[in-house]
Amino acid sequence: MKVTLDRINDDFLFEAKGNSGVAVHIDSKVNDEVNGASPMELLLMAVGGCNAIDIISILKKQRQEITAYQIEVEGKRKEVRQAKPFESIHVSIYLEGKIDPAKAERAAQLSFDKYCSVSITLEGAVDVTYTVLVNGEEV
Repeated sequence: MKVTLDRINDDFLFEAKGNSGVAVHIDSKVNDEVNGASPMELLLMAVGGCNAIDIISILKKQRQEITAYQIEVEGKRKEVRQAKPFESIHVSIYLEGKIDPAKAERAAQLSFDKYCSVSITLEGAVDVTYTVLVNGEEV
């Protein structure tokens, strides 16, 4: 896997592309005009996206009817030298539809423990936790 970043302006705006060819803008909050996500926001988005794809795939195979899916990913940061890496990430998964709560919980467990390359990459460095809510009820 390979990505490229091309600088777009005289500051910190980049256009990144991977094998898919889809452009993603990356920027820094140094000035008032921000035209892309920060690298740390992208990391949280990657955790959420990876787990969402896994969970939806697993539940579809089990013939669960998902009418709505939302995920919130929150990272807590710490100071390490001049950097502020994540020390923990919590993922809240909100599912709506005709979904067996036990199947939703198992799908999330499989994603975080076995399938999601992003979450597994962070193992040992960041504490990644999650909660699953089905039709407003925590599983």
